Amino acid sequence: MTRLLGQLEGERRKLNELGKKSLDQGIPLFENEAVQAQSRKVDEWIVQWLQRKSGREHQLR
Repeated sequence: MTRLLGQLEGERRKLNELGKKSLDQGIPLFENEAVQAQSRKVDEWIVQWLQRKSGREHQLR
């Protein structure tokens, strides 16, 4: 689980960097395909993390 959280944080950092670059260039985030693609990737990592977290909570009960 710790490894998954580390990977999620790495993907979030990439998203933040892309977002900052986009805004610095005056490109709205919703128009930047790279930002949108990375955002979807982060969403997928969050879903994976929540599913694993949920599975562990059920095992503890």
